[in-house]
Amino acid sequence: MADERVHAFGDDALGEHDAVALAALVKAREVSPAELAAAAEARAEQVDAALAPLAFAARGGPRTAPAGDGGALYGVPSYLKDNVDLRGMPTTHGSSAFRAKPARRTAGFAEQFLGTGLAVLGKTRLPEFGLNASTEFAEARPVRNPWRTSHSPGASSGGSAALVAAGVVPIAHANDGGGSIRIPAACCGLVGLKPTRGRLVPNDQGRRLPIDLVTDGVLTRSVRDTAAFFAAAERHHRNPALPPLGLVEGPGDRPVRIGLVVDSPLAVSDEPTRRAVERTAERLEAMGHEVVPATLPFGEEFSRDFTMYWGYIAFLIATSGKLLLDPGFQAGKLDGLTTGLRRSFHREFHRTPGVLRRLRRAEAAYAGLFRDHDVILSPVLAHTPPPIGHLSPNVAFDELLERLRRYVAFTPVNNVTGGPGIALPGAAAGDGLPVGVHLSAAHGRERVLLELAFALEADRPWQRIQDAATGA
Repeated sequence: MADERVHAFGDDALGEHDAVALAALVKAREVSPAELAAAAEARAEQVDAALAPLAFAARGGPRTAPAGDGGALYGVPSYLKDNVDLRGMPTTHGSSAFRAKPARRTAGFAEQFLGTGLAVLGKTRLPEFGLNASTEFAEARPVRNPWRTSHSPGASSGGSAALVAAGVVPIAHANDGGGSIRIPAACCGLVGLKPTRGRLVPNDQGRRLPIDLVTDGVLTRSVRDTAAFFAAAERHHRNPALPPLGLVEGPGDRPVRIGLVVDSPLAVSDEPTRRAVERTAERLEAMGHEVVPATLPFGEEFSRDFTMYWGYIAFLIATSGKLLLDPGFQAGKLDGLTTGLRRSFHREFHRTPGVLRRLRRAEAAYAGLFRDHDVILSPVLAHTPPPIGHLSPNVAFDELLERLRRYVAFTPVNNVTGGPGIALPGAAAGDGLPVGVHLSAAHGRERVLLELAFALEADRPWQRIQDAATGA
């Protein structure tokens, strides 16, 4: 297909507002939730042929919290990712290995999501079981990046990222088991906060695992929307084991010590990525923060262990799909990545106890980073968004796995250790594709990440897709 830039911003009820602004308009009765939903549905239809972000639309209109619950983001249209149950809607996990039936219950996190006031218009596409870093499929059409449709929007929350970046909705659900909030945020020029493990209601899939990698969150176009979501979610449920977050409304008032990491022990960052991180460091220094070189204590052994654990997840899916998903589950229909990971784990399953032991020890190494630093600044990914096909599940498994390891070289650390990390737009690459930068902090310290994000956004507002030149 033609390589183009696609967005749906226009003169309708949504306009160019973020979620906080739309919620204020609803509260002032200047616009109704129904008008916002209708505008979002029209925008979704407008971009679907080019981007393919939607799994399906909600039947019978938007799904909302029970009447009277309200919520800080009441009436703002949004979407859930298609790996979280919402009663009455199927959950396909992006896989053709089974035929999903409507869920009988609403997952705890989905209740928390609705409790913020957001209105769910449907579900967004993800790669099979969220295992890939690009939202591509063995047979179905891929989800494409609104900034350049020849390229990937990232994954596994690629459908949500495409919708938000293209202006269909200002905020959408994402979750992150190896970078799946932060990767699509980086690819699509968005804000994506992976919170501390336990900050939100536990994810149904993640809490069944020996090490819970998965945390839920959102993708947004503004820092204040991300901050507003987490504050509203905390009013629905707060984990007493973590310090309260509350509503963060702007930059902090004290300097922080920032450790700078440009390359991963696993991959040398490409030039656009390196430039975006170094320029962000310069901007933070100009604001009065101290930036010093840092080294990540996670190398080849960590990567091998994470890859094996990734394979363990694929193995569980393949062997328990009939029990947990559907009696008609057909493991033979799993895509090449899921099948390859499963086989790779099966060959080395005897290593599992040592892998789990080392991965659990990584939390102490992560905590050690913050004895000398408040925050770590790094790339989100080692290179800019790849073209569609580069990470297709139809690529030979060994080659695909090596490509993924070289690309996703930073984000898994936060999933294994449970630490928070936020992806923010950096300087765009020369080809017009977004480049993300990543900030990590100690457990429970999302506030410092949001304060720095507010400062960077105020210093140089993010590039907007509707302002960029049309075409590649």
